[in-house]
Amino acid sequence: MNLPPTVTERAFDRLAEIGAANQGQALRVAVEGGGCSGFQYEIALDSPKDDDLVLEGKGQKVIVDAISLPFLENAVIDFTQELIGARFVIENPNATSSCGCGTSFSM
Repeated sequence: MNLPPTVTERAFDRLAEIGAANQGQALRVAVEGGGCSGFQYEIALDSPKDDDLVLEGKGQKVIVDAISLPFLENAVIDFTQELIGARFVIENPNATSSCGCGTSFSM
């Protein structure tokens, strides 16, 4: 079954920490061609557009454009804090392989 991506509590908590909504911003998760595996994630703060899917929680928003949405079906958008640093990560069941950097994948 094709479901939109879900966002973890940790990801919404991090957006609240950085005050994204206070600045009228949302976390944009997009998929673009490129990277070492064919596709790469583009994750940035941005303003919602009319055709975006908006995922809301804890007063925060995560947005996905219509073109990226099929690539992110059933994916989980999370925030992780590790020794190498803190970052938003995508757990994508559609990706057949990914590279070590975690931002590039293939389908």
